[in-house]
Amino acid sequence: MRILIQRVKQAKVEVEEKTIGQIGPGLMLFVCFEASDDETAIELACEKILKLRIFEDENGKMNKSILDVQKEILSISQFTLSWDGKKGHRPSFDKSMQPQNAKIFYKLFNDELEKRIATIQKGQFGADMQVFSQNDGPVTFMLEF
Repeated sequence: MRILIQRVKQAKVEVEEKTIGQIGPGLMLFVCFEASDDETAIELACEKILKLRIFEDENGKMNKSILDVQKEILSISQFTLSWDGKKGHRPSFDKSMQPQNAKIFYKLFNDELEKRIATIQKGQFGADMQVFSQNDGPVTFMLEF
């Protein structure tokens, strides 16, 4: 499981020119499931994301989590994060979880986040999405589980 996390001032996702998810300040997550993933990875990822101290405290130091600052999350499925570019020039997605299973895992992942934090917006699994964001910092992290 790979997750690209961006701290944003605002973000939104559109499908067919309609906004389907939008947040103000918070975290935008690009979420990718790989063939070897299991449900334990989902729990570990949610725990890490929600406790990751990447928001500034009153002294300007990254010392607060999304739970501390009560901001929003926009979750986007993105299978291309599993790419392997070691050979050639065309990305390989052999490590990606099969779409029918990844769709289930994506729902489980978002459900787990929703149990722990109030505001979760989502992209549409498998759709051609346009994603707009204003990165804050910029602050971006890549997590692997």
